[in-house]
Parts: sequence; structure tokens; C-alpha cells
Amino acid sequence: MSFFNSIGRSMSRAPRGPKRSPTPTSSTFQADPMPPPPVPSSPVTSGPPKPLYLCSPFVEAALVKGNFKTIVVLPKYVDIMEWVAVNVFDFYTNLNEFYGVISECCTQQSCPTMSAGQNLNYTWINQDRKSVHLAAPTYIDYVMTWIQNLLDDENVFPTKSGHDFPQSFPSTVKHVYRQLLRVFAHIYHAHYPQILHLRSEPHFNSLFAHFLAFGREYELLDIKDVKGATNSPVGAGMLWEKWREMGILEG
Repeated sequence: MSFFNSIGRSMSRAPRGPKRSPTPTSSTFQADPMPPPPVPSSPVTSGPPKPLYLCSPFVEAALVKGNFKTIVVLPKYVDIMEWVAVNVFDFYTNLNEFYGVISECCTQQSCPTMSAGQNLNYTWINQDRKSVHLAAPTYIDYVMTWIQNLLDDENVFPTKSGHDFPQSFPSTVKHVYRQLLRVFAHIYHAHYPQILHLRSEPHFNSLFAHFLAFGREYELLDIKDVKGATNSPVGAGMLWEKWREMGILEG
């Protein structure tokens, strides 16, 4: 089902029901009297340590077992625009709540840039159309405020019967998705220890896997955004390949 090819369809629909999240809501030994001769050490390759979110058992932690593709398929008799809209609303709401509980650890001092990898810092486009570096809490505040304003705009996310989605809706949602991905990526890169401290890794992993599966199903995510460039990869982008190998995601 191509979301972007569906915009020309008739978009008449029943009134939207209450918004509910489809995201389903881890001896001691005596010393030898004479130690053995030392073993020659082998060369150690330098490099950054493996992120915790890629280590077992954290990478396997999830609330949903099986492939996430099964929960992103368009339900019968549901308009695709409504399906995308309500899922985007839920991804935003759930991610905003996760960020809220770790926000005290994301400060101007601890996160002076919107980092998502060892060599990756996202920039914000200001009113003069120039790329500027912002501290992560400022960047995320801008993102969440911008998305909330879109969700509250009846001309973008209509909620009343008889109001159709605009022709620009697919491209708007794709931009929203790209920004939400950046927030996910920053939390994984900079604040996963806090997620672990809260014992919330199954919930957060499930939310992100659902987000990835939905984005790929409806062409809202580009793989280059998920993985990043060769010289500046997205840290959380490695979860894409890992979860595909585990059978959680499909390409």
C-alpha cells in the first residue's frame, strides 16, 4: 500500500473516533602460589565501545514478540489518511512522554548539540533558511512545539466529519517523521542509560521498532535518514539492521 499514491483517492470518511495508541502498552578462587608466565598480549584495536542498546539483553527487550509488520498493516475499511494521522499522533505523544521523564538529564550543558552518533550532530533550519547548531533540549523543544501546532491545526490534521486532508498531507507527515526520528536517535545515543535505569527499554524499543516499521510501510522514512552517511552514521540506525536480522522488522 503506497501512502503517497493514495492521495488522489476519495478521502470521505466517518468521524475520527477517540485517539488510542496502537502501540501495545528484561566464587572466589584462591590465588595460585606461583602465577603462570604472562601471555603475550595481542594488539588491541581502538574504537568506540559498543552502544548498550545494541548489547544483549537490551537489544532483545520488547513488549511485542514477532514481526512489527503485522501491526502496521492498514485495517480493513479504515481510510489510509486517518490511519497515518492517528499513528503519527500516537508516536508523537508517546515519544514526548518518554522525553519528558529523561528531560532533566538533557540539558544545555550535558547535550550542547543535537547529537545522534559519534560524528553526527543535527542542525536546525532557522527563519533565514540557515543551518544552525542548537543544544539538544532547545532543538527538541522546537520540534515538539512545531509538531503540536500541526496536530492542533484543523487544516493539516482535520478531526471533524466532512473535512478532508490537504494534498500536502503526505509531504508534511514525512517531514514530521524525519524530525521524530532525530529525537529517537538522540535519546538512544545520549540517554539510553536513563532508559535502562527506569527499566523502560522494552517499552522504548517497542515504540521505536513500531515507528520504523510503520514509516517503511507507508514510505515515510528514507533509509538514508535512518542509517545516516558512512562518515557520520546514525547510532540508532544500527538497530534497523540488527532487528531485521532478528526478524522484528522487514525491509
